[in-house]
Amino acid sequence: MSVAADQVQTAPAAQTAMRRELLHARINKAAGYLDLVGLGWVAPLLRMAAGDDVRTQSRLLWRLLGVPLLAILLFLAAWHFVAPSVRTSLGAVPGPVQVWQQAGALYADHKAERQKAADFYARQDKRNAERRAADPNAETKWRRYTGKPTFFDQIVTSLKTVFLGFVLATLVAVPLGVFCGLSQTVNAALNPLIQIFKPVSPLAWLPIVTMVVSAVYVSEDPMFEKSFLNSAITVTLCSLWPTLINTAVGVASIDKDLLNVGRVLQLKWTTKVFRLVLPSSLPLIFTGLRLSLGVGWMVLIAAEMLAQNPGLGKFVWDEFQNGSSASLARIMVAVVTIGLIGFLLDRLMLALQAAFSYSAQR
Repeated sequence: MSVAADQVQTAPAAQTAMRRELLHARINKAAGYLDLVGLGWVAPLLRMAAGDDVRTQSRLLWRLLGVPLLAILLFLAAWHFVAPSVRTSLGAVPGPVQVWQQAGALYADHKAERQKAADFYARQDKRNAERRAADPNAETKWRRYTGKPTFFDQIVTSLKTVFLGFVLATLVAVPLGVFCGLSQTVNAALNPLIQIFKPVSPLAWLPIVTMVVSAVYVSEDPMFEKSFLNSAITVTLCSLWPTLINTAVGVASIDKDLLNVGRVLQLKWTTKVFRLVLPSSLPLIFTGLRLSLGVGWMVLIAAEMLAQNPGLGKFVWDEFQNGSSASLARIMVAVVTIGLIGFLLDRLMLALQAAFSYSAQR
């Protein structure tokens, strides 16, 4: 009887232990995804809630969240105390408080402009409705609101521009990288050109791109503005090199036995590329894509300044030319925004890399 009683008492304890192990396994799996999106500090909180040692997880939480927050606070404090002592032609360098206030002002401008657009379309719809009520055959006109782009509109324009440039760069760089990695002859032919054009500044590419686009892209009803294309193509020309080089290195470093298996099985060239070459070189390809996206985002700002594409680069240039007392603070808002978006884009590429690598491993 005592043995049976011990077994009855042990069963719930074993089930509890199994549940805890399963919960910890799920938390550890989630921690990997949280790290990808920059939320790794959430994992220690989950482990503490699951019953892990509080002291150990508190130290980990301090390292993942406390130390970065402390560093940011120290930076903001130094900025707050040093900024007033630096004088410029526009006055003292604004501190964090002034920059935050201008961020709020830009948001208020955005809402006011959206309200103007809504009022404009409401008046237009009312006027057209009145005309149709008076005469069902009356011709009505629809016009687009032509107000100034807001700061948030310019963010969207910059994201569209860098996305187009990045996609074009990927479509060019990945196939060329595959050819270079598979053929030493192609690599020898293209390597000098890559080394020559890779360090060229966007400020050198932009005048050439502008003249070529103006000569080739002639249309009475263009799909894209020329300034948009000039900026996007400049981003393409400056950002394709990291992807091309990393793809070539990744393809060239594939295990030769794997390629020999493809020859023995007499696989088609396209099958070999899509089933053997690309999956094996995927980690280095994504490393190149991350680098290319980062380069493209940096290049974009300079390209938009000169091409006058209505994005963040043009916003910075317009504020610099404006020269008002709030211009420097608004430029700093743009700088912080550019940095945050760059961080988010990098995290996005990391998440895509993890997703595709996991799919390839399955």
